Amino acid sequence: MNKEQVEQSKSLLGEDAVEMLMQTHQDALWMLENLGVGCRQPEILEAFQQYVTDERVIIYENRVYITADLVKQCLLTVPGVSDFFVPRNSFFIGGTAPYVYDDVAGTGGIIPTTEHVARIARIAEENAAVAGMGRGVKLNDEIEQMNVMIDNCTKPLYFAVTSDASLERAKKIDAERGKIMIVFCLTRPPLVVNDNFSEYFVKVVQAGLPVCISAMPMAGISAPYCYNGVLAVTHAEVLFGICASQLINPGTTTVHAGFPTIADPRFEYNPNYGLKSHNLLNILMAHLNLMLDLPTFQSGATTNEEHVTERALSDAKSGQAMALKYGFHIMRHPFGFLRHLIDFSFAKLEATIQIAEKVKPEDAPEIEMPVYDERGMESIQRNALGMYMDDSLTTANIGKIFVD
Repeated sequence: MNKEQVEQSKSLLGEDAVEMLMQTHQDALWMLENLGVGCRQPEILEAFQQYVTDERVIIYENRVYITADLVKQCLLTVPGVSDFFVPRNSFFIGGTAPYVYDDVAGTGGIIPTTEHVARIARIAEENAAVAGMGRGVKLNDEIEQMNVMIDNCTKPLYFAVTSDASLERAKKIDAERGKIMIVFCLTRPPLVVNDNFSEYFVKVVQAGLPVCISAMPMAGISAPYCYNGVLAVTHAEVLFGICASQLINPGTTTVHAGFPTIADPRFEYNPNYGLKSHNLLNILMAHLNLMLDLPTFQSGATTNEEHVTERALSDAKSGQAMALKYGFHIMRHPFGFLRHLIDFSFAKLEATIQIAEKVKPEDAPEIEMPVYDERGMESIQRNALGMYMDDSLTTANIGKIFVD
């Protein structure tokens, strides 16, 4: 633990909230040791296999069970926050919307083009409130997307790698300009390595490129319906990826990009990114990681609005203010995204950049910091590798724990 950050977090969040985060870390360690993570990827299994003989790892039926001692060892080799190339309190144009929003017609569904990506990159480059960018919208050609981004933006970037050709291009970009991250959603519910991405995760780590490990458990679907419950599941999934990265290539820059979300029954149990509780969840995730001295990349200041309404802009201002009031490292999604991160609006991008230039911590709404809820761990132990929609913690607390 970074003791200085622990004290800073206590002053910002309160001692009870920090104690909750400390226990959340222990709960995540319990999950890794007792529930394990399903994995069939040969190189990842081989990396853990070497610790079977000293009983710090058990591999049984393609599930990897990791002791807290090995997790601690792996955390020691991750380059810390002060060694990372992105400063604290950085808002990114992050995420990957499949469509562009037509700001004139007021409808979504436009297929992204290279010009859309170039425009996003130029806006990122020209505005001091934007510290860096991810893809924003997705092109089918990964290499073309990389090239357009680096041609128009000199700030830190992150993108995906899913082929040998895009890996080689990313290695060349890293050698020429640095300041890039490769993002992977390495796991999927329930605590299983995603076979679609694991091969290139290994190759990127072997190449020594900085890697962001994302995970997005949903409270009420794939995680318990309380703050520490969904934080613990998110943390456990990312810790597995961090351990894998450090065992494959010790010292690899690894970013904890855990992204806890909340299923909202009012919207067919889709994630609601506009909730005040969503912002707080991700701020809490950031603080846990900062106390562990891990570079950290969360989600916040977005909206659940389908169109660029006053509420959408108000959501952005509220979320940005909360992030600034309590502190974070890197935040994605605070600018151009609309409901469910499906459409990307340039009008919202430009309006929320203007908000970010003026917003102050005192603009944040009043919130009540959560304390540790023992029902979260009880829910994990009760459901194990199952789903949480019908769990008693979920059904009894919809509309009570996570609020607008």
